[in-house]
Amino acid sequence: MSEPRTIEVEVNGRTRRATVEPRRTLADTLRHDLGLTGTHLGCEHGICGACTVLVDGAPIRSCLMFAVQADGRSITTVEGLADEDGHLTALQAAFSEHHGLQCGFCTPGFLMLATGFLAEQPDPADEEITDVVASNLCRCTGYQGIVDAVRAAAVVSGPEAAEPTSSDDVPGDGA
Repeated sequence: MSEPRTIEVEVNGRTRRATVEPRRTLADTLRHDLGLTGTHLGCEHGICGACTVLVDGAPIRSCLMFAVQADGRSITTVEGLADEDGHLTALQAAFSEHHGLQCGFCTPGFLMLATGFLAEQPDPADEEITDVVASNLCRCTGYQGIVDAVRAAAVVSGPEAAEPTSSDDVPGDGA
């Protein structure tokens, strides 16, 4: 068995270190070593997408990446989306407003997938949104609310869909 290695990663803008076995997944390191339990583990085979995080801005399945592969890289988890004051991103607010979540288990993975997608494609066609969200599994919502939420976030924010907003900036907030 290989010796544990100390890795250093930037997680949600903060430098973090962990000593891990070379075979430990990034998902397990985030959850168990760094205490970031918003990254959920569903299938642990890269199929469901519940463990999706951003690595250097790109959505990846953290159950398929070894933590040692993330050494020196920048990671964003669902905990890193809202700002320190708890203001949600336009995407997070849209998920609530458009019923893009139900039980919530898959939601962090969808949020991270859509955040990475909207950063690359700020004005996607509905077919593009449908194709992207089809790569993650949800057993509750039927996907339409998720597609509607991604569309709404893109329309409201354009390239800033992943940036935290004041609740005053969210349409339909009812405040």
